[in-house]
Amino acid sequence: MMSKKLTDFDALTFDCYGTLIDWESGMVAGLKPLIDKVDRELTRDEILEAHARHESGQQAQTPGKKYFDLLATVYRRLAEEWGVCVSWEECVNYGQSVKNWPAFPDSREALTYLKQHYKLVILSNVDNASFAASNARLDVEFDAIYSAEDVGAYKPSDRNFDYMLQHLAKNGIAKDRILHTAESLFHDHKPANRHGLATCWIYRRHDQQGFGATMDPGGQPEIDFRFDSMADLVNAHRMALTY
Repeated sequence: MMSKKLTDFDALTFDCYGTLIDWESGMVAGLKPLIDKVDRELTRDEILEAHARHESGQQAQTPGKKYFDLLATVYRRLAEEWGVCVSWEECVNYGQSVKNWPAFPDSREALTYLKQHYKLVILSNVDNASFAASNARLDVEFDAIYSAEDVGAYKPSDRNFDYMLQHLAKNGIAKDRILHTAESLFHDHKPANRHGLATCWIYRRHDQQGFGATMDPGGQPEIDFRFDSMADLVNAHRMALTY
């Protein structure tokens, strides 16, 4: 079997949070009012791993809940785990903090370049209003946006990928011409494997231990391409054009 090349694809389907938007920094900043009340020092990874547990559990429990509402519940669960009393207003404020989460420094420029060569698509565990704020930071016009709010489910559910593939097929984009591009092995690469999609791992946490704000995927999925940043993906694409 011939190895895949970056020039083999017509569309890049992106996870957003963790891949294009620095959600871990956004989470830690948004959780600061809660963290400051905890009577012991929490490491960054402790915070992110606890968040991942509660977020993933809540997404499975209430798949139809909008992400900003779901994050408010996560905030309350974290407060209970850490022995802190919080008001519902504080919880809601955290849910609304997604719009403040920063883009990775290379995301905007990389997307601008990639837009010249591919259809760009979002498949994200988010509500539409929150993503609109993130999209303004990324400053690119995506060809399609599929949110958890649209689907009524959260990745790694197969429903999200089924929904995306059905709609892209209607738009003339075949599955074998799609490269699913994401950081999370748990949310994205394992279900992408189940759907027979080619995958590109943007390994933002390459210099850190553990899985941060995502759950342990329980085994390494198959990966077709791996880059440590979006900038590295762009450089590899430029090189592929010369061969």
